[in-house]
Amino acid sequence: MSSLATRSRVLPLVAAGALLLAGCGTSGGASDGGSDRQAVAAFYPLAWVTERVAGEDWEVSNLTQPGGEPHDLELGIAQTADLDEADVVVFEHEFQPAVDEAIDNVSDAVVVDAAEAVELRSIEEQHEGHAEQSEDEHAAEEAHAEDDAAEDDGHGHGETDPHFWQDPLLMADLADAVAEGLAEVDTEGAATYQANADELRAELEELDAEFSEGLARCERDTVVVSHEAFGYLERYGLHFVGIAGLSPDAEPTPAVIAELEELIASEGITTVFSERLASPAMAESLASDTGVETAVLDPIEGPGEGDDASDYVALMQQNLEALRRANGC
Repeated sequence: MSSLATRSRVLPLVAAGALLLAGCGTSGGASDGGSDRQAVAAFYPLAWVTERVAGEDWEVSNLTQPGGEPHDLELGIAQTADLDEADVVVFEHEFQPAVDEAIDNVSDAVVVDAAEAVELRSIEEQHEGHAEQSEDEHAAEEAHAEDDAAEDDGHGHGETDPHFWQDPLLMADLADAVAEGLAEVDTEGAATYQANADELRAELEELDAEFSEGLARCERDTVVVSHEAFGYLERYGLHFVGIAGLSPDAEPTPAVIAELEELIASEGITTVFSERLASPAMAESLASDTGVETAVLDPIEGPGEGDDASDYVALMQQNLEALRRANGC
């Protein structure tokens, strides 16, 4: 594990800000009388990994509340206080600008940056990997490329796709980095944290095998989704085309919609996928215009609903079943 995956920062607080924060509660229960060790994660997949690796001796809070869209997160005083009090912070650089700024300004925690702990996928490599696409798939992506050049989505993802948690094996790599970060604070617990990370890796490898087997023989391999949050699943043999770009609130141009309509017709696509935390309007409109069904494919940026609401593996398995139904696998 690269030493870049974790780092410690000690930065002075402005006195007035410190006094203000001292009088405020936390957003996620990080300081409500539980463990003396506090960890803060920026959004759901990071929080899930941190909880699994840290175990019961740590209090883990999530800066992005249930139902919140992590791309749009703005921190309140209570969430800033969580960061100020944390021993370990797990985030992804450039995914949530407000979190980046707050960590720079108020946190003296050990910082685990997922963007350094895992190998993020290059957007350019992602597009180059589609060499065997149909002409309609290429046309849809070209329309998106022109869209992106004309209008920045404002989220500053740069040249990489931040949605790495769609790949179970990269989540296992994050678990190793989290174990390392926790051990910087609690050296005596290092073996326990690594054992927890190893156990989690075994579980995630089983999930990876489920995807490999479940998507090995599909009638169709092209998937139309609300936004481009599923590129890491392409190593299982699927191609994903987003109505919007990397940001769920980006507006597609008429050219993008026209190319997607042609793609759906030519590839025999049966389903346009919306997602849970964003408006389904774009997906429903496209599906209505082309006479196909809609279904939900969860980007897993926040916890779901029901009995499996907080379990990443269960949410991924639900996505797998939705992809199998839509693609005739």
